[in-house]
Amino acid sequence: MKRFAALYTALDATTSTHDKLAALTSYFSVAEPEDAAWAAYFLAGGKPRQLVPTRLLSEIARERAGLPEWLFEESYHAVGDLAETIAHILPPAQRSSELGLTQWIEQRMLTLRGLPPDELRTRLLDYWDELDWSGRFLLTKLIGGGFRVGVARQLVVRALAEVAGVDHKRIAQRMVGWTDSQQKPDAARYLRLIAPLNDDAAQPGESRHDSDLGLPYPFFLAHPLQAEPDTLGDPAHWLIEWKWDGIRAQLVKRGGRVWLWSRGEDLITERFPEVAALGDALPDGCVIDGEILAWEPGAAAPLPFARLQPRIARKTLTRKILADSPAALLAYDLLEADGHDLRMTPLADRRTRLEALAGAIDGTLARGLLRVSPRVAGADWPALAALRDESRARGVEGLMLKECASMYGVGRTKASGTWWKWKIEPYAVDAVLVYAQRGHGRRASLYTDFTFAVWDEADGVRTLVPFAKAYSGLTDEEMRRVDAVVRKTTVDKFGPVRSVTPTLVFEIGFEGIQASPRHKSGVAVRFPRMLRWRTDKRIEDADTLAMLKGFIDDRAG
Repeated sequence: MKRFAALYTALDATTSTHDKLAALTSYFSVAEPEDAAWAAYFLAGGKPRQLVPTRLLSEIARERAGLPEWLFEESYHAVGDLAETIAHILPPAQRSSELGLTQWIEQRMLTLRGLPPDELRTRLLDYWDELDWSGRFLLTKLIGGGFRVGVARQLVVRALAEVAGVDHKRIAQRMVGWTDSQQKPDAARYLRLIAPLNDDAAQPGESRHDSDLGLPYPFFLAHPLQAEPDTLGDPAHWLIEWKWDGIRAQLVKRGGRVWLWSRGEDLITERFPEVAALGDALPDGCVIDGEILAWEPGAAAPLPFARLQPRIARKTLTRKILADSPAALLAYDLLEADGHDLRMTPLADRRTRLEALAGAIDGTLARGLLRVSPRVAGADWPALAALRDESRARGVEGLMLKECASMYGVGRTKASGTWWKWKIEPYAVDAVLVYAQRGHGRRASLYTDFTFAVWDEADGVRTLVPFAKAYSGLTDEEMRRVDAVVRKTTVDKFGPVRSVTPTLVFEIGFEGIQASPRHKSGVAVRFPRMLRWRTDKRIEDADTLAMLKGFIDDRAG
């Protein structure tokens, strides 16, 4: 526990990729396999469930520190992070624990869930009394379900590859599904993760990576195209497709069974049973990379992403939800066929095999559920640019440009060939900052998470109506300046949220918009972010709700 707490503190204290990699490599070089397994789980994005309610954590810590509630709340607001506040206010530890990370998690932390408050109080006080500041901070983060760390998954992969002496692409491949909550991290899994290649080699002709038959491959990701497309050469050397707005997924069929995985490594087979049922029509030893879209049977085009939302948010899929939110798989790539890994085969060849596979599927229903992403043809880049301008009318985000000779790489890399996403410019409106909340991690002491509003001019009265939240897009210096304004103009407090006097205008960009009766504004936007701080505009000059709704009307037209 001490070693992992020290690693967590070191990672949180720097923005240097070199320093983070060094800290990770140092940790994994000496950690016991069972502890390294849990560390890799959390660092790779595994999310611990909340084991103790936040209210109870605060209450127990406040009582132990002997602080009145108002002083605890003021301390919390000053620090901006509950776990850090608790670590600061508790009295010095009277004992020291030498238990490892695994013992802390499995024998202590995981046993807390569901205990009565008195028993929780006794155990938490004992645990806090065995840990120094960094240990208390980490423990509270984990049991409160608020563990976050500023380290990219690929950096964890690089550290493990360096420790194992195995190519990083191999480690990335083995780590797919590593954060699946249904599989407990343990020493055996970790040792397989870092095993030398000759101890983990698949049988000839097999593509299986690690011992789990149903795992997908690491997803290959595209880079945003910043340059002019004519710098890419002849368009004939590129496979060009529409960029769809759905759920990136891999459909895996091996050993007569079917698995459906999202790009976030969530097993979503049960969320999309009709897509999983495609396995009945597919040959064994097959992996298809594609996009799950809302698509009504017989329709020529998919529905907006919002139609998929009930499939994601609901725990139980009723017949009505399945009927209202039909799904299909739009196939991009064939990664495995007849049990053979095709990823090092050029994309042009993989695409030919994908089209042949889709054409050989029996049954009208199966063909409706599996569609191959259509190619977009243009004589030259200006002609393709003209087609790209039609993206919103077509309900897509732009174009994907994939080098015909490219292999299927791991993550966002150019080592195996290049894929670009040539997206249209985002929707943009000028909006007013009306609410603010503190950030997390290094930003815990600053107000960085904002709610923005536009003018509603209904019935001749102008009022500001919130429509989006955003926290990215500004420089660190701009964030500090906005934080200072928030502190000076706060007029009310709602828990961690501050209501401010409207004074600041920002240009807010977003990728999509649809009507939403669940929101007060009547609209919901996709991926909002701050494009720039409009210091040149007064709040009276901000845009209107009618303009936002006009985007929906324009798209429908």
